[in-house]
Amino acid sequence: MAYQLEPFDDVPLTPALLNALLAEHARSTLPRLSLAWRYYRNAPERASAPTRAASLAQAAGLPGRLTGRNGAHEREVVIENDIAWRIHTMIEFMFGRPVRLVSGAADPRRARAIERILEAVWEASGGIALLQDLALLAHVYGHVDLVLRADPNAHLAATAGNDPAAAAAVAAEILRIEAVEPTRAVPLLSPDDYRVISAYIIHHRRPAPPTDAPGETPLSRWLRSLRAGPLSSPTPRRREQVVTEILSAAHRQVYHTDMSPGSPGEPRLVIDEPLPFNLGRPPVVHIQNLSQPYAYEGLGEVEPLIPLQDELNTRLSDRAARVTMQSFKMYLAKGIDGFENTPIGPGRLWSTDNPDASIEAFGGDAASPSEDRHIEEIREALDKVSGVPPLATGVVRARVGNLTSENALRITLTGLLSRTARKRVTYGRGLADLCSLILAALDQLGVFPTDPAAGERTVRVEWPDPIPQDERDVLAAARTKLDLGVPRERILAELGYAAADPGVV
Repeated sequence: MAYQLEPFDDVPLTPALLNALLAEHARSTLPRLSLAWRYYRNAPERASAPTRAASLAQAAGLPGRLTGRNGAHEREVVIENDIAWRIHTMIEFMFGRPVRLVSGAADPRRARAIERILEAVWEASGGIALLQDLALLAHVYGHVDLVLRADPNAHLAATAGNDPAAAAAVAAEILRIEAVEPTRAVPLLSPDDYRVISAYIIHHRRPAPPTDAPGETPLSRWLRSLRAGPLSSPTPRRREQVVTEILSAAHRQVYHTDMSPGSPGEPRLVIDEPLPFNLGRPPVVHIQNLSQPYAYEGLGEVEPLIPLQDELNTRLSDRAARVTMQSFKMYLAKGIDGFENTPIGPGRLWSTDNPDASIEAFGGDAASPSEDRHIEEIREALDKVSGVPPLATGVVRARVGNLTSENALRITLTGLLSRTARKRVTYGRGLADLCSLILAALDQLGVFPTDPAAGERTVRVEWPDPIPQDERDVLAAARTKLDLGVPRERILAELGYAAADPGVV
């Protein structure tokens, strides 16, 4: 059975176009994204030969003279992953603390109700953990997509009306937010605007469910295992299965393709259903890590660091070889019989009747200023390219000046803070867009009506300050805001308190 894409005629999506998109993704996009993930994760990879030990992923970037790929003797290699901790630091500055979603509704009661509903949906989907996961994917790959899922029976949900508590409970029950890894995402973009997604394809491999022999039942399989004995349990046949999911504004299809050895099977249509809502676009929000002009993909943090990481690992491996050869002394003895079998240690004496006998020591570690300087310059280049100095992780290697601690940190971390502020533009736009889709979907499902003309689907993202602040300064700023007329509930929320908390008056 081939692809049956009649429900997507409005896109239009044809089997030939779908196969071309999947082939292009596998040929050019997937290898580049996989390389970025391998350098970030740096996990041990399978050895190329049975006699070789597994090596770390970043070892692939070392020259052949170190790895033995060119027939040379394999040497000791040193891999220092300077990419992962920088990525983690960026994510901690982005989503180290929860963000706040502020409704643009003019009525304060409606605004609080909308914020409560949005918070319930996000928490049911993972909360701060989901934000950190999507940030990790976007930092490594350059972008990430968020898909709004709904229970297929969502249209049967009871109408919550204008009761915020009931609406929040129903919304958390029927809606989910899913972060899609870019290695599985294949968008069909509009020919008129690269920023518009006409259809969205999720394509990935997974282990196929185990299958039994023809005519075999669970009971017969159990009896066969008893006859075979305890040391010979039946092993179900495991195959790979390709899952292809297609989303449009109004329809969803899922195909399964069993991958037999040597000959892939035909795609089988297993799900063919309309979406519970029609938002006029696929329920997908695209978030770029750093915006890239006239391109769907964003700029990731790993790709520009790969050449510098390879150079750092190469120089560290060279230094390890030098230290190994020069960190201990060697001796050349002349005219002393049996010297090779004599242990060397304090208080040892050698005697000989040979007047020409001698012992010459050589080797030992020696300073290499140019090597140390080169490694230090590579680390500084990694700091400049990523914008993450070691100070961001608490490693203080020099004095930060005579300023107050908070000001000193802000000046020292100017590059990282500026980079974080730039990312908050793209991430904030994506989060706000998804919140608008959530409110529109709940309106269509009859869970909670909202009026877009009144700004009730407008959401603003408020970010916490990534630098620790003095509590006295925070309270003084809150008092100033209160004097200026900022609502008391909003100030309490910024301070981390709720109006219903004990002791809050």
